[in-house]
Amino acid sequence: MESLNKNQIKNLLPHREPMLLIDELVNIKKLHSATAIVNVKEDSFFVQGHFPGEPVMPGVLIVEAFGQAAAALTAHGIDKSTYENKLVFLMTIEKARFRNPVIPNCKLELNIEAIRSHGRVWKYKGEAFVGKNKMADAQWAATIVDRK
Repeated sequence: MESLNKNQIKNLLPHREPMLLIDELVNIKKLHSATAIVNVKEDSFFVQGHFPGEPVMPGVLIVEAFGQAAAALTAHGIDKSTYENKLVFLMTIEKARFRNPVIPNCKLELNIEAIRSHGRVWKYKGEAFVGKNKMADAQWAATIVDRK
């Protein structure tokens, strides 16, 4: 199965530090599924003030990481000329559940799957794990739009 490192992901997504959250995309099944790796560190920007003394990755950033993983999966799978000068925008978030806090010094694994696509609109689902512990899950939709 294919995998992408952070530099390859940067070639697919417009996100840059500090907002590029995913470090790798592994176990890629073209336009179907993949696992994104987020290395949550003590010096990650989002844990500095959330919360001092009890650092936790915000749930909204877990959802953002799901979205980035899905955008990278889609951008990697579709024809390059089709994706040229395009962006993937999050449209909806459904059934998001946060089950356990994600704390620094862990490897967050996001297992994502494309459920269906209709034109430029894609629907996905995902589950986030640290080891065998489920941390979060969600469903969401995104659309591919032209860059301005």
